[in-house]
Amino acid sequence: MADFKNINIQDIPDGGDNPKDFYETFKERLEDLETFPKDYTYKFILPKDQDHFNQIQSVFDDTGARFDFKDSKTGKYTSITVNLNVKDADQVIYFYKEVAKIKGVIML
Repeated sequence: MADFKNINIQDIPDGGDNPKDFYETFKERLEDLETFPKDYTYKFILPKDQDHFNQIQSVFDDTGARFDFKDSKTGKYTSITVNLNVKDADQVIYFYKEVAKIKGVIML
């Protein structure tokens, strides 16, 4: 098993001609490289407004997630780091899929 702290979602190839689903590949990588349960770090960039933040926060309601924020230099965007103890790769992917439903959010 490799000694990596986190797999970044942007490091997973989009598949191109590969018929495998993106999240299937991501799950395989997570299971190969990570040991669960573990504290997992999610990173998102979103337009700076309360509605976007509220939507992300609601995805992680009642999970014990910890949030850190940093505004961009221009003040148009906010970077959010979410730390959450997850039980397995499926749970990691679940939260990515839920956040992906929020328009305007970039997942890192």
